[in-house]
Order: sequence, then structure tokens, then C-alpha cells
Amino acid sequence: MKRARHAAVVRRAAALLLDYPDRGMLERLPAVRAAVDELPGGSARDGLAAFCDHAAGTDELELGAHYVQTFDMRRRRALHLTFYTDGDTRRRGHALARLKEVYAAHGWRPGPHELPDHLCVLLEFASRGDAGQGEALLRRFQPGLELLRSALHRFGTPYAGVLDAVAATLPPPAAAQRDAARRLAAQGPPAEDVGLEPYGGRAPGKEALPWPT
Repeated sequence: MKRARHAAVVRRAAALLLDYPDRGMLERLPAVRAAVDELPGGSARDGLAAFCDHAAGTDELELGAHYVQTFDMRRRRALHLTFYTDGDTRRRGHALARLKEVYAAHGWRPGPHELPDHLCVLLEFASRGDAGQGEALLRRFQPGLELLRSALHRFGTPYAGVLDAVAATLPPPAAAQRDAARRLAAQGPPAEDVGLEPYGGRAPGKEALPWPT
């Protein structure tokens, strides 16, 4: 039970810290830091606390510029997780629609301007929606999360510590997920240059990983 509560706190904190650092995010920062300070010692607490300290001591404009520079899809540092599994292919529209179906089945509705595969949305769902389904979704996207985490460490950003905290709430990647992460690192996400269409349509071909049920 304690592990579940701690995981929910970590995921909720990470969702807030991975959001764009506008005034509202910075105003919530002291409350986030207070919640983080109550976590048991370990990599999750350390990574979140380090980012809180960084954000609290950095100018808002500088934080915003660094955020935009950090989360760059072209460099495989995307926060939209279907990018890693489906890239710019027709399958991505179906994956986004499937995510919305999973959320709706559990009474969860992302904001009208949020894509359902954004990491902040998944973390909010896992922390305040349905914990079991939320964790299943995070595990489904674990290869992409690991690629993102590795890329953030290479880039040398404090956001890497936030991804370390998220990773600490999940079991170690299974062999198939480690293989998928290695393939992503070597080959990159699928590419087909068709954007998100057809959003909600059924696309041909099999999905790389099963959806939680």
C-alpha cells in the first residue's frame, strides 16, 4: 500500500514538473517540493528534489527556453509517447484514439487541448485516475520512456532526474522491452510522413506492443 501511495506521489509530481514552466507551474512548485520531501529516500526523491531546486533557482524565461530546447521530437526527446511506438505513421492516429478509449472507460478525460499520449497526461491518469491501468500504459510505453530518459541524460538536463523518478516507479524493463528500446535507439521511430491522420481511424498492420485490457 505504501509503495502505491509513493508511486502516485512521484507520478503526480513528475506530471507537474514536466509541464511547461509557466507561472502556474512555478506557483505550484513549493507544494510539489513539500510532497517530494515526504517521500522515502532513493532515486525518485533525489531526482524530483534536484529538479525542484533547479526550477526554484532559475529565471522563468530561462526555464521556458530550456524546456523548448530540451523536448525536441527530432532528437528523440519527445514527451508524446506514441511518437516512439508509431512515429509519423497512420498507426499513431489509432493509438491516440485507443488511449482516449482507455481513459474514457475509467471516467478520465484529458483537457481539450491535450493529446492523450503526452507523458504528463499519462502520469496524471496513473496518479489520480486508475493506478493499475495507468501503470499498464506506462509499461506499454516503457521502451520509449527509456529512450527519452537516456536522451535527456546525454543532453545533460535536470529533466533527466524527473524521468529517473518515473522509471523508479516501474518494474525493470522486460527483455522484450529492452530489445525494443535498443531498436528505437538504433533505428528511430517508424516514419511515414502522414501526420496524425486518420485520428481515430483503424489503420492496417499490427501494433508493436499490446494494449492493457
